[in-house]
Amino acid sequence: MDRMRVLVVDGHRIFAESLATALTAEADVEAAAVGTAPAALQALERSAFDVLLLDTGLDSDGTLLVSVRERFPDLRAVMLASADDAVLAAQCLAAGARGWVAKDSSLARLLLVVRGALRDETHVPPALLTGVLRELDQARRHRSEHQRLVETLTPRELEVLRCMLAGLGRKAVAERLYLSPHTVRTHMQNVLSKLGVHSTLAAVALARRAGIPPAD
Repeated sequence: MDRMRVLVVDGHRIFAESLATALTAEADVEAAAVGTAPAALQALERSAFDVLLLDTGLDSDGTLLVSVRERFPDLRAVMLASADDAVLAAQCLAAGARGWVAKDSSLARLLLVVRGALRDETHVPPALLTGVLRELDQARRHRSEHQRLVETLTPRELEVLRCMLAGLGRKAVAERLYLSPHTVRTHMQNVLSKLGVHSTLAAVALARRAGIPPAD
């Protein structure tokens, strides 16, 4: 029987390792744990995983989620949350996450979400569902507004945004566009300011809703 491979990424290493151990006790699961975003990317480069369990606190601006979704398109991401947050949950789902589960959920609930993600199901806690649907519906209704905001970007800023959509970090964007990291940082700050958002995750979610494609 093929076992699904799960990577747990959480800043609290003991929690991550304990969760990975509990998951591995299941007959159909093999899990590993890391405690930082760079370690997560290294683990994903070395081995094939089916599901990423990602601590929202470790990826508050969504950089890691965006990067792994673009670099590993077959990987299903599920967010591990310490608190309910309908706005952040909606942004994560818009950026490609397949589920949102509380850290204090039962192992049975967590496994339900993980296995559902593998079937391309999207799982959101009932208590958050109304708020998430409201956020997503509002985002759809504001699509034209999102497009208008994107149109305020300069050609270079749009290039940077498309690189962000492709999951590239500041250094990678600098190398791709032949710019200094400082200049890229300035462009990224301008992009966030013009789009009226405060994080990479929010900028990427807005750009996707506006129909902007990632950089090739």
